[in-house]
Amino acid sequence: MMAQTSCVLLTADDRQRLGAIIGDRSRPLKHVQRARIILHSADRLPVLEVARRAGASRPAVWRWQQRFAEEGIDGLLRDKTRAPGKPPVPKETVARVLAITCSEPPGEVTHWTGRAVARIVGLSLRTIQRIWQAHRLQPHRIRTFKRSSDPAFAEKVENIVGLYMNPPAHAVVLSIDEKSQIQALSRTRPGTPVGPGRPATMTHDYKRHGTTTLFAALDILDGSVIGRCMQRHRHQEFIRFLNAVEASVPAGKVIHAVLDNYAAHKHPRVRAWLSRHPRWTFHFTPTSASWMNAVEGFFSALTRRRLRRGEFVSIVDLQAAIRRYINQHNDAPKPFVWTKPADAIMAKLNRQPEPFE
Repeated sequence: MMAQTSCVLLTADDRQRLGAIIGDRSRPLKHVQRARIILHSADRLPVLEVARRAGASRPAVWRWQQRFAEEGIDGLLRDKTRAPGKPPVPKETVARVLAITCSEPPGEVTHWTGRAVARIVGLSLRTIQRIWQAHRLQPHRIRTFKRSSDPAFAEKVENIVGLYMNPPAHAVVLSIDEKSQIQALSRTRPGTPVGPGRPATMTHDYKRHGTTTLFAALDILDGSVIGRCMQRHRHQEFIRFLNAVEASVPAGKVIHAVLDNYAAHKHPRVRAWLSRHPRWTFHFTPTSASWMNAVEGFFSALTRRRLRRGEFVSIVDLQAAIRRYINQHNDAPKPFVWTKPADAIMAKLNRQPEPFE
């Protein structure tokens, strides 16, 4: 351990110079602290008292006493040079790490790990992680994607985006869909609320009390939602919901409805209903492109804010909660705004890499 090994002796010139350093307001604080250590040490104060007055530790006091004994005041004004650290990883080695990470792993391993790459290259795990971080490589992560195989994809995208961004005059644009299999769940024990440093808790196990299906129509222009809860989601229930929407839309308004390709939406009886209501026009989204249906955003918010952590002891309780959420949403609706034109969507999809064969 470090200890005091030198005795500080100052001349009048040394005291004057150290006093000038302490009084110089443009001096770095570390120089002022070192000068105070030497002045207090010259007064034969104990090390603890010197450390207290100078605002330093005992090892620091001993260190600068020794430096002053060896190099004088000039030694207090410069930091000792340190030995260089580890040399940087050669560019060739970094390139090899990147090439290995971007290649297929051997055998039946699904992806590269840091330890596996470190064993091959002969570097530490932390070095591999730094290289990955610098080059934004995350082999442990994966993103899923789905490309639509609809031959009329471009035409449907342009049609629906046109409805969203430039709706026809004297018309109502509705995004219609159903959220099926909404479960009425109750937890076996009460949870605990959120607290400082502790998230809210809920039991993993639950009791099922049945399911319901929510049919919803989002008005693009004003953001209001028409919703009905039903036990099933067949074409019969869909027609009943269309009748409810038909009754709620003022006469004289043309209705453009955006729907997905669910079989109940194309049932012969639904088509017959459509022929009896000439002011309705269906616009089907491309296959595997449910993200174009605007009401999906409402379903997502409903799930996050009301259903996922909700406690429902019966289907009636669940349906009442859904109706309350819809009413609260309609108290202050916000118009749906689509910002991405069709050309930008097609350009982005064409930039996506094709999956490996």
